Amino acid sequence: MLFLLISCFSFIFFFKSFSFKPMKSEGKMMLLGPWFWEGFSRFLVSWFNKGRFAVSMFQVPLKMPPTKVNLCSKVQEVVEEEGEGPSLLDLPELALECILERLSPAELCSMAGVCNSLRDRCRSDHLWEKHLKHKWGRVICEAACKEWQCHIASRKRPSFLDQRNQKGFFGSLVSMWPFSWNKPQCESRNKPTTCLPVDSIMALYLSLESGKFWFPAQVFNRENGHVGFMLSCYDAQLSYDSKTDTFQARYSPFARRAIEESIHWDRLRAPPVETPAHVLHTSDCLNDLKPGDHIEIQWRRSKEFPYGWWYAVVGHQELCDGNENRCRCRYSDTVILEFSQYTPGSRWRRTIVNRKDHREVGNEADGFYGGIRKLYKEEEISKWKQLWPKQIFD
Repeated sequence: MLFLLISCFSFIFFFKSFSFKPMKSEGKMMLLGPWFWEGFSRFLVSWFNKGRFAVSMFQVPLKMPPTKVNLCSKVQEVVEEEGEGPSLLDLPELALECILERLSPAELCSMAGVCNSLRDRCRSDHLWEKHLKHKWGRVICEAACKEWQCHIASRKRPSFLDQRNQKGFFGSLVSMWPFSWNKPQCESRNKPTTCLPVDSIMALYLSLESGKFWFPAQVFNRENGHVGFMLSCYDAQLSYDSKTDTFQARYSPFARRAIEESIHWDRLRAPPVETPAHVLHTSDCLNDLKPGDHIEIQWRRSKEFPYGWWYAVVGHQELCDGNENRCRCRYSDTVILEFSQYTPGSRWRRTIVNRKDHREVGNEADGFYGGIRKLYKEEEISKWKQLWPKQIFD
């Protein structure tokens, strides 16, 4: 469908609607007269105004049937003999841009393999930024972008499009890129440049989809919801598997299980703060904490381990009866944090932090508590509630 659209749109699309009768003009054959293009222009305008110019017109199978390539070659020969014919590039700039904006990543990659002009247009950052935000916006953060910059700076050549290790749908998609294509017969003059700029948004998108770029993010309930990590979130390096639509995570080497597989999207998030996993987070919300507030607090098993973020709720002081009219807990020098996933009386149920001079507190038996961040967004709070265990633990 793609080659029909690009090289011989009028020849195929309107073949059944119009009688193909050659017209002579000054001794030359003309495929279609001015009356056709006037009508075709009205057709495009009406469809764009109605919002019905469907992208499906430009969807392309990953493997192009050879018959269409041959047809494209024959039409090209006719065009060379009879004169230049119409193409998609003859559309107004705005119309062409609207078409490209409606294409999926796979369709953009296919379209980019047609000719030099479309290749450059389909690589534009503004087209791929929308796709990057739509699929990866929830898990890609500033730290991931910085790591990507370091990743591409260390590469001597942009060879990430090598599809030898690709799997699944995106492996087939990348294999269609001009890097592995033979030169189309329709493009006989200028050989396209096949090297994709590694600093483009398209390059980042394809590297994420192929799984070759390991990016930093955080994983909820690591080790598939192990009791020891319930309602926690830990830093990890992640790689995407497009075949299963899941992720592989690499945790700190000090963890008892450094690698976890088959992690779904709903267990991932972009780090909400830039504090590294081994650094104590600066708590700037302690004076605002009051009973009922939702928070995350850093905790680690020992000094050698990285911090993880654990969900908790601010509780009342022991002498407070919980009545809002008489509660003075928010004015106390200490803050009670409750981890309600544990039973009352469990050593993990409660901890106390100093509101005035909070530092890392704890010991080798109970672990070490670090910085605190208050949750203000309902989206963050509801996410923790969705992860709530079916039973409480000791």
